[in-house]
Amino acid sequence: MVEIEKQLKALRLEGMLATLESRALQAGQGNIPFVEALSWLLQDEMDHRSSGLRQRRFKASGLNELKTLTDFDWGFNPKLPKKEIYELVTAKFIQNGEHALLVGAPGTGKSHIAKTIAHAAIQSFAKTVYREAYVFFEDMFEAEQLKKKKRIGKTFSEADLLVIDDLFLRKKMPADAADYLLDVIIDRYSKRKSTLITSNRPIEDWGRLLNDNAASSAILDRLLHHGHLLKFEGKSYRLKEAASRLSQKNEKKG
Repeated sequence: MVEIEKQLKALRLEGMLATLESRALQAGQGNIPFVEALSWLLQDEMDHRSSGLRQRRFKASGLNELKTLTDFDWGFNPKLPKKEIYELVTAKFIQNGEHALLVGAPGTGKSHIAKTIAHAAIQSFAKTVYREAYVFFEDMFEAEQLKKKKRIGKTFSEADLLVIDDLFLRKKMPADAADYLLDVIIDRYSKRKSTLITSNRPIEDWGRLLNDNAASSAILDRLLHHGHLLKFEGKSYRLKEAASRLSQKNEKKG
């Protein structure tokens, strides 16, 4: 056993190493054939590597929290496009090179769903990049100033899924926002790489907000050509949570 452990360490088979002793006991007690016991160990190694890859991709994605549908309150806003959301969470649209726009009032769950989809993409081993919109534009501006535009552009263009969250949350957009966004979207469209954008502004206002109607039309044309447009209507979850916290605070005082 000691020699086998040394060999597994040398080969960097950490998954097999972690379960070797328990699998040996399991096989011995059950009189399990060698081939079956070996298959268990190989599966343990594959599971270990898959878990490690998912962890690395989550860390590299830029996601700051893990969101799922299990902690999403569907009853609060019953008009949300539940069926379409579940379809996006399957990550099939990424395999098909399609896009998604989540548009609607602030606080209706767009960011939660976008992060859930990003997490689902990572679970399916898709290379995923998540950026809040203001960070996306900061990255592009900094890359241009430091002559690193090619490297940053590669990060955004080669991901299987790029999520740009809360576009137009800040009213004042960078001077080159339209060009930055157009360059990335055109490149991803040509490569059939999926992009997901959330925004609290209707798509009819994008041209005015970007100060470039032509660029806005080109961006939306590509996103909607092979895309899903989901509209989020309802009340704000944030206001609900704030009211709940205030109520609990008042009860404690009382």
